[in-house]
Amino acid sequence: MYLQFFGLAEKPFSITPDPRYLYLSGRHAEALAHLVYGINEAGGFIQLTGEVGTGKTTTIRSLLARAPKSAEIALILNPRLSAAEFLRSLCEELGLGVDDSHDDDTKNLVDLLNRYLLRAHAAGRRVVLVVDEAQNLAPDVLEQVRLLTNLETETQKLLQIILIGQPELRKLLAREDLRQIAQRITARFHLDPLSREETYAYVRHRLRVAGATTDIFTHAALRELYRVSGGVPRVINIVCDRALLGAYTQELHLVPGALVRRAGAEVFGHELMPGWMPAAAAALAVAVLGGSALLLWHHAPGFAHFSLGRSASASPPVASPAVATPVVKPAAAKPAVAVPPPAPPTLAQLLAANHDSTDSDSAFKQLLALWNVTYVAGKTDGCSQALAQGLHCLLQRGSFAQLRLLNRPAILMLSDESGAPFQVVLRGLHDDSAQLQIGAQTATVGVAELARYWFGDFVLLWHPASKDVRDLSQGMHGGLVRRLREQLERWRGTDASAASDEFDGDLMQLVEQFQRANRLTVDGVAGIETQVALDAALAPPDSPLLARGS
Repeated sequence: MYLQFFGLAEKPFSITPDPRYLYLSGRHAEALAHLVYGINEAGGFIQLTGEVGTGKTTTIRSLLARAPKSAEIALILNPRLSAAEFLRSLCEELGLGVDDSHDDDTKNLVDLLNRYLLRAHAAGRRVVLVVDEAQNLAPDVLEQVRLLTNLETETQKLLQIILIGQPELRKLLAREDLRQIAQRITARFHLDPLSREETYAYVRHRLRVAGATTDIFTHAALRELYRVSGGVPRVINIVCDRALLGAYTQELHLVPGALVRRAGAEVFGHELMPGWMPAAAAALAVAVLGGSALLLWHHAPGFAHFSLGRSASASPPVASPAVATPVVKPAAAKPAVAVPPPAPPTLAQLLAANHDSTDSDSAFKQLLALWNVTYVAGKTDGCSQALAQGLHCLLQRGSFAQLRLLNRPAILMLSDESGAPFQVVLRGLHDDSAQLQIGAQTATVGVAELARYWFGDFVLLWHPASKDVRDLSQGMHGGLVRRLREQLERWRGTDASAASDEFDGDLMQLVEQFQRANRLTVDGVAGIETQVALDAALAPPDSPLLARGS
C-alpha cells in the first residue's frame, strides 16, 4: 500500500526470507562463524542460544547457504518428539527409508544411522544434525542425542550436532542429570539483540535494498524504535512496517518518533510512554524531595544537624503408446520386455529447471489465478491486488499441519542447498504428498522431500466477510460479530436468521466448538486463523482448497 508513496520497489520489512535483506551484525557474524566451524571441524555439540526474535532462524538460513558441498545437514524444526520419533525424523531428513515396523525400535534406527554415517565418512562427507527450538527437547531425547555422538571411528566423530534454542536451553543443559551433554559442548554462543547503532544500520540497510534513496525514518524515530524494540530484529520489522503504514495514511514522507511509539503500542497492546517521561518524572521527584528538605530546614531547625541520604538507581512422463505396427506373428513369439518408465524429476531438478519462473510475480500470478483474479506484474504488490478483489493475505510462519488446518492454497518460500530462494504455489496437500505449481509445471512431491526446502514461511489468500479484518472476542458488538455468528450457525447447520450482533458467552462457546472440531487453539477468540479456517469450511464448490472434504 505504501510502496509508491515512499518510492520503494518492495516491502522492506516483509517476513519473506529474502537473502538480499540479510544484515549480519558483528554478533550475528560471529555466531555464524561458530556454526560454520562446527560443520567443518569434528567435535561434539555446538550450542547457539538467543531470545525470541533475535535472528537465530536467520543465522540457520545463512549457515545452510554457506555449508560446503561435502556437508549433509539434517534439520529438525520440531523437537517435541519421543526418542524413537526423533530418530525416525533424523533418518527421514537424511533420506533413509525406515520400515514402519521399526517405529519404536530405537536400536534398529540407531544401527541404520550408524551404517549410513560410516558410508558418508568413507565417501568424505560430513553429516551435521541441526536441532532448532532445542529447549523443547525432553531429557530422554537429549540423552538419546548424546548417545548419537558415540557413533565414531577411531579418529573422528561421525555426527556433528548443533543445538539452537532460546535461553531456556542453557538452563536445561545446566541440570545435574544432563551434565554429560554439557561436558561435550565444544562451543557456546549467545545471540544478543542489536545495539543502538546496529538497529539504525539494520533499518537503513533494509530500506536501501527495497529501493529507498533517502532516509525515511527520522533520527528521533530510530532512537524511539530502538527504545521500543530493544534491538530485537523481529520486533523492529513489525514496528517499522506498521509505522510506514501509519505515515502513509497521514501522508508523511518522514516517519516521526511519535508514530513509531504509536506503532509499538499497537504491537505490544498497551500505551508506551515517551522516552523523556521517565527522566522527567525522576527530575520532578528530586525537585519535590529537595523542596521538602528545604521546608524542613526552615521550619524545623532542630533537625538541621541530620544529613539527608539519597540514593539513585538507574534496560509422467507421457508414455509413448505402443505403435500398432502390423507384424506377422511368428510361430513362437518371445514375450515383450516391459520398459520401466523414467523416474520422476526430484524437487531440486524441478526448481533448477524453473528458476526464472519462481519469483514473487510468478507465484502471485498463479495463486491469484486459482481465485479467478488477474495479477498485473509491476502494478502493486500481490497482497494489495488481492485486497482490491476482496481477498486478504495471511503471511505467516507455520507447519504442514497448520496449512492442512487453514486448507487454502499458499505460496511457499523455498531455499535450495545453495541458499537460492524460490516461491512456488502449494495447490494440494495430502498425508504424504504435496501438489506444487512450479512455474508452468504442476508436480507432486513427497512432503518429506519438500520439508528439506521449506522452513515454514508462507502466504495464503482467504475471503473475509468484510474488509475490516480483526480479532473478535467476547464483549464486542457490531456487524462483524453478527456475520461471525451467522457463519458459525451455517457451519453447525442451525438457523441464523436472527443472529445477534453481540459477542456473548453463547458465541464464545460456539467459537470454541469450531476450534475444537478443527484442531485449532481453543481460546474462544475468533482470531485470524480461526476466521481463515471457518472461511475454508464454508467455501463454495468453486473455491480453491488444498483438500476437499477436510
